[in-house]
Amino acid sequence: MINRSMHILSGEDVRRFLPMKDAISAMRDAFTQISNRQARVPLRSQIDLPEYHAGALFMPGFLPGSHTLGIKIVTLHGDNPKKGLPFIHALMVLMDGKTGMPLAVLDGEQLTAIRTGAASGLATDLLARQTSEILTIFGAGVQARTQLEAVSAVRKLTKVYIVDPDKVRAVKWINEQQPDYPFSISISESAAGVSQADIICTSTTASEPVFSASDVRPGTHINAIGAYRPDKREIPAGTVARSLVIVDERGACLAEAGDLVMALKEGYIDQQHITAELGEILLGNHPGRTTEEQITLFKSVGNAAQDLAASAQIMKNIDTFSSKSGG
Repeated sequence: MINRSMHILSGEDVRRFLPMKDAISAMRDAFTQISNRQARVPLRSQIDLPEYHAGALFMPGFLPGSHTLGIKIVTLHGDNPKKGLPFIHALMVLMDGKTGMPLAVLDGEQLTAIRTGAASGLATDLLARQTSEILTIFGAGVQARTQLEAVSAVRKLTKVYIVDPDKVRAVKWINEQQPDYPFSISISESAAGVSQADIICTSTTASEPVFSASDVRPGTHINAIGAYRPDKREIPAGTVARSLVIVDERGACLAEAGDLVMALKEGYIDQQHITAELGEILLGNHPGRTTEEQITLFKSVGNAAQDLAASAQIMKNIDTFSSKSGG
């Protein structure tokens, strides 16, 4: 529903007013403002809740370009899936930076899923080979849905593999997604899915690598979006070492991205191995992929600028809709 004084947006509203094409465009703005140091985004605060096998994240920020101020609150409860509840709950509060007036309260779960998928879509567009057509996704959850939607928006896919230890969940996910796409989606074991993939998306809660470094073939592009803590990783250190590593924001990834933090600690890479931020490619400060054989790795831990840019795009689309409908 939409309130005229302040928008209260459900998950359905967020999906309606933030189509993936617009979300990817919003991510261009977000990552550009991150890398040109316009975005004011402190490191997110985290509260551990071990008694509930859970944690909470608080992500504030300000985007001068859209005068958008806000904070997203995210809770992650590891036992929730066993109870039939989502692993992630989230809420976004949006303010007008010029006046401080509340603009909207948005469902943060859908916002997070869409903007995270859109970031991978943008990274894929900038870094994956133009001929990429086979996608392998690790994890059959909400994030996997938007990873598929975003990657298929920027590359002409012919085949998608899904890898998940819960085969029942994977089959259910495929049955839900398949009607929306012309290519086939099927279950795969890790090695087979990785060895055939042109693009890999990892969207799991794993603490250890979800595939073997030796299975990744030259020319692959990887979007690693699941691991958000320094003690968790999805990507083998050997793959990190072989890859051109691009991040959403250096400081946050060096502090939080276990895929990189552990590879650093184990001596596989040094800090200079983190080649560029995605925004630096958008600004023309780095070329990104330079050869067809190069393995490219986009590591993202999520940034409040993404939520702010996506929220600003939603508000713009609502205004456009209201103008067209005369409301």
